[in-house]
Amino acid sequence: MRHDTAPRIRPRRASDLPACVEALGQVHIADGYPTNWPERPGDWLAGGSLIGAWVAELGGRVVGHVALCRSGADDVAPALWSGREGLAGERVAVVSRLFVAPGARGHGIGAMLLDQVVAEARELGQAAVLDVVASDTSAIALYARTGWRFLGTGEQYWTPGQTVTLRSYAAPEAEVDAAPEASAS
Repeated sequence: MRHDTAPRIRPRRASDLPACVEALGQVHIADGYPTNWPERPGDWLAGGSLIGAWVAELGGRVVGHVALCRSGADDVAPALWSGREGLAGERVAVVSRLFVAPGARGHGIGAMLLDQVVAEARELGQAAVLDVVASDTSAIALYARTGWRFLGTGEQYWTPGQTVTLRSYAAPEAEVDAAPEASAS
């Protein structure tokens, strides 16, 4: 799926969900992400504690997606980050649902989506963090290439009989952008 046009990142619209689900299906077949295919993938992409979502277009087609969500009690990265940096949980946003269709890779789209979501988190005064399944070596390589800092690992219970190991990361320069504001005592 090589095109002569440059990739473009824009806010996701409700009408984008079918194309996002199609791209996600391609990613699931190629990479096994998401680990457990959701019963209703459109709802999975649109749900949760969403702050915002963006898509990548290449040649007029939706080929990638990322979301920014509020931190949840089960998220590993926010707990690691908050404990390390002394930030309250509401000062941390979680990067989620990041994927690029296999045929659109090699254009820097994953990095562009990460840049977009980190810029949004910074604008909101939040540190961007994420969790990734430890076996997802392609995603881990992307985070290393784009300067994300490894925070540590944690276990998370997903379904009966399924506990996964997650690697947690913080966005580059997150400690500068998410520093607590000075408060008068």
